Amino acid sequence: MDQRPTSLGDALRQSAARFPDRSAISFHAEGGRKGDGFASLTYTQLLEKTRQFSGALRELGLVRGDRLAILSENCPEWAFADWGALSLGIEVVPIYPTLPPDQAQYIVRDCGAKVALAGDAAQAAKLVSLPDLQVLQLRGGGSLDEMAKTGSISKEEWNAEIDKTGPENVATIIYTSGTTGLPKGAMIPHRAGLHVVHAASDLIHLDENDRFLSFLPMSHVYERIVGQWLPIVIGANIAFAKSLKSLAGDMLIAKPTILLCVPRFLEQFRDTAIEGSQKLPGLQRKLFDLAMSQGTRRARGKFAPLAGILDSLVGKKVRARVGGELRFFVSGGAGLPQHVAEFYLSMGFVVLQGYGLTETTGGTCINPIEDNRYWTVGYPMDMDVKIAEDGEILVRGGGLMLGYYNLPEETAQAIDRDGYFHTGDIGEFEGKSLKITDRKKDLLVLGNGKNIAPQPIENKLKASPLIAEAVVLGDGMEYCVALLVPRLDAVNAKLKAEGKPAAVEGSLGDNADVRALLKSEVDVVNKTLANFEFVKKFAVLEKPFTIDNGELTPTLKVKRKVVKERYADKIAALRQ
Repeated sequence: MDQRPTSLGDALRQSAARFPDRSAISFHAEGGRKGDGFASLTYTQLLEKTRQFSGALRELGLVRGDRLAILSENCPEWAFADWGALSLGIEVVPIYPTLPPDQAQYIVRDCGAKVALAGDAAQAAKLVSLPDLQVLQLRGGGSLDEMAKTGSISKEEWNAEIDKTGPENVATIIYTSGTTGLPKGAMIPHRAGLHVVHAASDLIHLDENDRFLSFLPMSHVYERIVGQWLPIVIGANIAFAKSLKSLAGDMLIAKPTILLCVPRFLEQFRDTAIEGSQKLPGLQRKLFDLAMSQGTRRARGKFAPLAGILDSLVGKKVRARVGGELRFFVSGGAGLPQHVAEFYLSMGFVVLQGYGLTETTGGTCINPIEDNRYWTVGYPMDMDVKIAEDGEILVRGGGLMLGYYNLPEETAQAIDRDGYFHTGDIGEFEGKSLKITDRKKDLLVLGNGKNIAPQPIENKLKASPLIAEAVVLGDGMEYCVALLVPRLDAVNAKLKAEGKPAAVEGSLGDNADVRALLKSEVDVVNKTLANFEFVKKFAVLEKPFTIDNGELTPTLKVKRKVVKERYADKIAALRQ
C-alpha cells in the first residue's frame, strides 16, 4: 500500500480503488436454498452500498460526532451501516443481541445514542420505551436498508466527509462486558483500529487472497476489528455464516483460509470429532486414536513414524470439515486449554492464540506462524508491553483506546501517567512471547497467606471430559474449594459403562455416584499441584452457567462475583 489510510472510511475507499472487481462480502441470498452458496458484492459495489447507507444515516439526522447504536445479530446490513457511519464520522456503539432490555437500555442511555438500529422486531422492542431515541430495523419494511435505496449523498460530499475524519477521531465506543461491575464504554479511535489491522496483517501474513468466515458476534471487539475491519482494509473476502446452526455447511461452501474463533468453539469441534470417532467401526476408531497419539508426538518433536500416513487417512478428513483450505484458526477471548491445543496439532491444524482487550482494540499479541507457542499468546503486535513489579501486564501504543466515555476518573485509574494501560492480567515473558498466568483481581489469598492463581487450576479441572465448568475459590479459607458443573452426557455415559443408573439434572449435588466420578477427576488434578493448591472440597452445581441468568458475560467469561453471591450457601458449607 503506497499510502496508509488516515481513517477507516479512507481505508475502504483505498481497497475499492486497488481491488475494484474482487469479492469483498459474501452472504446467503434472501430466499436461497440450502447448498446454493453465497451471493457476493465486489469492492466497487461495497463502496457504493456504503455510500447509500451513509445517505440514509444522514436522512435520520445523524451528523459527525453523534452516536449510533446497533443491536443485531450478524448480517451484511450491520456491516453496511458500520462502514456508512465510519465514513461520516458517526460513532458506532455495538450492543450484544443477547443482552436483556435493561442492560441494552443502560448502554444506549450512557452513550447518548440518537438512533438505534435493530436486527428484528424483538431486538427493537428492547429499546422502544426510551424517550428521544429513534429505533428502526436494519432490514425489512421501513428499515435502514430500504431508506438506503433512495438515500442521497453525492460522491463529492461523501468523499469530503471521509477526508474530514482524522486518526484520533472516535470510530466506535465498545462497552466492556462488565465482569466486575457496570460496563464502561471504551472509545476506540480510527488510529487504533488501523494499527491493529496493519500489525496483525504483518505479523501473521494476511493479504487480499485470504477468505474469512464471520460467525462470532460483530458486537464484540475481536470480530469487529479482526473479522470485519481487517479483511476489508487488506482487500480480503468476508463470508457471513447465516447462523450457528448453518456454520458446518457454511464452512464447506465458503472454504475459509482464516477462521476467527474462541476456545469454546474449538472445544466443541474437538468434542464432536472425538464423540463421532467413538461410533466408528473398531479399526477406524483405532486409527483415529492412533492418529491423535502420533500427531501429538510429532507436534511435540518426538519420534512418530506413523504420523504421516495417519494424517492422510484421518487428519485430512477432519480438516475437510472446515472446508479443506484453512491456513489457521485465530483463537482469542480466553486461554486455550493444553488438551484442546494438542488435539488440533495432532490433526494438522494450526491454531494461533492471541490476546487483546476491548481497551486495546482487541489486538495486543498474537503467535506468529514461525514461532507458534500455543501455551502463550505470542508476540506483541507493535505495542509496548511490559510486566509491572506485581506481575501485571501493562500496554502502551497505537492500539490503545482514548479512554472510557464520560469516565475521566476511571480512565486515569486505567491509564497511568506514562501512558500504560493496566490490563488487570498477570503474566510473564517467555522469550518474545507473552504468557498469561491469571487475572490480578482473581488471585486468591488463603488464610495462611498463600497466594494462588485459580485459572490454571480451573483449566486443569476443565480438561476432564466430565467437567464443563469449574470455579476455584479460597479467599480467607485454609484451603481451596471448587464449584463444578458436570458434563451430564459424559457423566451418564461413564455411569452406564459402570452399570449404574443415570443422573438427572436437579439432583446432581446429592448423587453419590456423580460425586465419586468427579472426585476421581479432582484427585488426578491435585496430583499435579503444590500441596497448598489442592482442591480439598467441591460442590456439584445442578445447571450450567448461562448468559441469561447473569453468570456469564456475552463473551462467555464467568462472572465470579455473581457466581460467589449466587452460591454463597454452598461455598459456606465448603468452609466447614
